Amino acid sequence: MTVSGTTRRSGHPSPPGPHVHAGTGPARRVVGLDHIYRQISSGRPCWISAADGGRRPLPIGRWLGGEASTEEDRRADGALLDLCVGPTVDVGCGPGRFTAALADRGVDALGVDISAAAVEMTVRRGGRAIHSDVFAPMPGAGHWSHVLLADGNIGIGGDPLRMLRRARQLLRPGGGVVAEFETHPSGVQTERRRWETHHSVGRWFPWALVGCDAAEALAQATGFLLVSAVEFSERCVVVMRVA
Repeated sequence: MTVSGTTRRSGHPSPPGPHVHAGTGPARRVVGLDHIYRQISSGRPCWISAADGGRRPLPIGRWLGGEASTEEDRRADGALLDLCVGPTVDVGCGPGRFTAALADRGVDALGVDISAAAVEMTVRRGGRAIHSDVFAPMPGAGHWSHVLLADGNIGIGGDPLRMLRRARQLLRPGGGVVAEFETHPSGVQTERRRWETHHSVGRWFPWALVGCDAAEALAQATGFLLVSAVEFSERCVVVMRVA
């Protein structure tokens, strides 16, 4: 099933191999996600590349949070945290800035990530996290107050409908989703992307860029009510509640 306005970006990546070449530069190793995470956490530059040739820098400071982020990023993160007032699942928790911050506030929070390195980083910050796919069996399914999809994680797997349906399974009656959407109206665009550093590249994975204009249609298609869509510091925060 697709939401009206869904588009698929062109581009057909080459099959993964031990090395890839970037233009005329030296070959770079294809590595697993954990390796990339550890490189980024050490402060090395990283880019997100799409199969159609697009490339943009990963905002590492925002991703890591804390002193590495800007005051504006911290204010926007605080706005998301304020919306999570009960037990919360942080999907795709990454280095755990939200999971740990919620724990600091006394909120029962659980991070989930497919990267063992991300889980380790979250736990070191004082958060609780599990190394798992969110679509696998999850503790407390049906009893969580909030599912947090920060940093565009509604696009995980390239299918925001599937993600929202899974979120609904995790939530208690009356629970809700707090999600970051793209600020510009772009519908739903699917692509294949990977993470890159100067010396290595990750493997291709499916992703969806979900524009703020798609929020209401996605909510209706998955059994949610759209509560609000507000822009904080050029980040669109959408709140949905189980209908």
